Amino acid sequence: MRRKIIVGILPFLFAALVNAQTNKPLKLEKTIQLPDVQGRIDHMSIDVKGQRLFVSALGNNTVEVIDLKAGKRANTISGLKEPQGVLYVPGSDRLYVASSKDGTVKIFDATQLKLLKTVEYSDDADNLRYDSSRERIYVGFGDGALGELDSDGKKIGEIKLDSHPESFQLEKNSARIYVNLPKSRKIAVLDREKGTVLTTWGTGMSFNNYPMALDEQNHRLFVVTRLPARLLVMDTSSGKTVQTLSAVGDCDDVFYDQSRKRIYASGGEGAISVFEQQDADHYKEVGRIATVKGARTSFFSLDLSRLYLAVRRQGSSTAMIQVFEASR
Repeated sequence: MRRKIIVGILPFLFAALVNAQTNKPLKLEKTIQLPDVQGRIDHMSIDVKGQRLFVSALGNNTVEVIDLKAGKRANTISGLKEPQGVLYVPGSDRLYVASSKDGTVKIFDATQLKLLKTVEYSDDADNLRYDSSRERIYVGFGDGALGELDSDGKKIGEIKLDSHPESFQLEKNSARIYVNLPKSRKIAVLDREKGTVLTTWGTGMSFNNYPMALDEQNHRLFVVTRLPARLLVMDTSSGKTVQTLSAVGDCDDVFYDQSRKRIYASGGEGAISVFEQQDADHYKEVGRIATVKGARTSFFSLDLSRLYLAVRRQGSSTAMIQVFEASR
């Protein structure tokens, strides 16, 4: 009798397991191997139309070009000096690469991968962002500055900051830029038209604020700190923190998925924290997807509904990109 009961419930248990896997906010779809890529991997950018992912392989001194359709590496840009930031601009089909060791921003023809220009900064050139309305590129660098370039690499100006800028976000419907300054334990709010700092917001007892994402429509800024590991939800109208939640440790990238009202935060602790936005003031963690320890940088494409996670080489395991599909 007991055996019949067990046999009878097996289909229900299997169905529950399948349903649990299916209902995960992120599902591992495939991995793309990066043989011979050594060391730390930093930030990424994407060419949606061409189905190419550009990966800053900082420790390898290269940018790896991934063919997403074929699921393999298509090309390599070598001879770089610790590339940290990479930015693809579809309108001009140009690729911008910021390197920390020599402080340069290099501009490439993204089809031929031919170097067009090198723009010199002091040192530690880092994150890159694009202002499509003004056709400007912004780069964080040095002991504290945000540089502005036109699409051809001509320097337009600089906004001075009191410490090195990490992730920053540009509003589309205003001149504001929000900048993480972890060494100063604050967020700077800039006016990119005037080239000035408007105000700064402290992070309280949450330190090491590196990654940042923005929900401009709801006036919310998402900042993840490492000490302790927290997601801070901030009101961009006032600078006040409206909610604080526990998050994955050693986080280096966070993204807001506007279509699904989710936030994805990838951390070197070995997981991706997924938060659900119930409304502008209320959020909850709906999943913590296990990944690989040390894998903390990622890129989310809203167009492709995919999150790409960089996994560095460890022992006999080669470096790779893990591709996660975002469920509805």
